This record gives sequence, C-alpha cells and structure tokens, in this order.
Amino acid sequence: MSNPRPRGVIAATATPLHPDDSPDLPRLLAHCRALLDNGCDAINLLGTTGEATAFSVEQRLAVMRAVAESHLPLDRFMVGTGVCALEETVRLTRAACELGFAGALVLPPFYYPDVPDDGLVAYVDELVRRVAHPRLAIYLYHIPQNTKLPWPAEVVVRLRERHGATVAGLKDSAGDLAHARSIVKAVSDFDVFPSSEASLGSAAADGFAGCISATTNLTAPYAQAAWAARGTSAGETAVRKAAELRALIAAHPLVAAVKAALAGHYRDASWARVCLPLQPLAAQRAANLCETLERRMAQP
Repeated sequence: MSNPRPRGVIAATATPLHPDDSPDLPRLLAHCRALLDNGCDAINLLGTTGEATAFSVEQRLAVMRAVAESHLPLDRFMVGTGVCALEETVRLTRAACELGFAGALVLPPFYYPDVPDDGLVAYVDELVRRVAHPRLAIYLYHIPQNTKLPWPAEVVVRLRERHGATVAGLKDSAGDLAHARSIVKAVSDFDVFPSSEASLGSAAADGFAGCISATTNLTAPYAQAAWAARGTSAGETAVRKAAELRALIAAHPLVAAVKAALAGHYRDASWARVCLPLQPLAAQRAANLCETLERRMAQP
C-alpha cells in the first residue's frame, strides 16, 4: 500500500548556514523536527526559501542524505530537485526516490526564455525516462516571477495524460489563485498548493491540497489551526492571524526576513545568515521585525 501524499500545511523550510555559506545540518534537522511537532503536516526541503540554487549538487545531496538518515518521517518531506542541467535534475530526483522522499519538486528548465510547450513536455518526458524509479512523484514548481518560465495549465494537462500519477501535483508560487484554480479544474486527483496561508480559508471550495509557504517557518501553529478548522469561524480567525503574520514578514525581502525572524525565534543569530548574492536584513530592521512578530503572536 502506498503512503498518502503530503497535504495540508507544508513549510518551505529555510536552510541555516555555517559562516562559509554551507548548510548547517544539525540546526536544519532540529528546525525540521520543530516544524513537524508544531503544526506542519509536511516540509518542502531545498526550495526557494531554502536557498537551494545557491548550493552545489553535492551540497544538496548531503542535505538530503542527512534528512534521510535522521529518522525524520520522509513520507512528510518533498524536496526541490530542479536545476538548469537536465542530468543534474535527474541525479537529484533519482536520489530523492532512492532515499525515500515523498516527492520531488521540479522547476522548469529556467535559463532559456520562451521555451515552447513541446519543450517543457519533452523535458519532463526525459526526466521520467531517465529516473525510471517506481517511487517517482513529481511536483511541478510554478514560480515564473523567478524562473521567467511558467508551467502552463495546458502543459500540466498533457503531462498528467502522459505520466498519470507520477506527475502528482503543483506548487503555485505566482500568487495567482486563478491559475491554481484552473489547474484544479483541468486535472482530477491532482494536488495543487498555493504559496500563501491566506489560501487555506478557501481551500475546501477551491479544491487545494493545502499550502506550501515560506512564512510557515513562523506561522505553522496558526496555519494548522486554519487548515484543521477550514470552513468554520475558528478557521477564518486562524487564517486572518496567519495572513497578518505573513504580511509582516513579506514586507521585507522574503528569504532574509524569514531567516531574521527565525534568528529571533530561536535566539540564535547564526540563523540570520543568507547565501550570496542575498543580503541579511539590517540589524535594526531585523530587530523591529522580530519585536513586532513577537508582540502580534502574543495577542489573541
């Protein structure tokens, strides 16, 4: 019997860093445990918030192996495996399958602009062919504001027709709920995850499988309350709280703000480090953010 697919509140986890910008594995593992213990149904490892594109393939594999060897429940983890080079995407995606991750989050091949739909379909066809693993579950990562290349709904439909449940879902980080809803309507039994906790309030009506959010690194208890009580007044109250906290964080450069907030949450300044070319929040700006978050979290 196959494991259930990850659904619900999923944190796009940040990656703590050593001073040389390499992943700090002990801190990462402790953070993942805390997320799972405090409201997250699952974790998206090595995504945009996790600064994955700043790491080498070997560094990413080291992170994946550390999580796999940690006794954390891998059926509650999806992992970003999409990079520009197809063979490296194949290597990372095959490793995700072999290690036991629940899914691989795959970016479109994002260097060349104006890739036609046929090129995107052929890319995933070849990825599936080369990985050739029975555990393969691909989640398409739609973030066109970064990649300049979308996963169009028409491509998603074609991929699902060609590969069935191997193409299991899509993370929509464009903030375009109309696009997310169009895919839900076009593809049955397909898990679509918007990137904002605010979408949890309409998840039942819209057919969303949950959300995959950067700010859930901080908002997990409120997001879980919203998901668990969706469709009720208690759920609406929790959605508003999670969305309010998200807005405070998102008023700053997102990755730096999440990590500044985590530095405050854990009382651990090392969490504020970000990979080049990103820059950490200025000290006063970070202090103000942490103070505001702490005050708002203490309020009912």
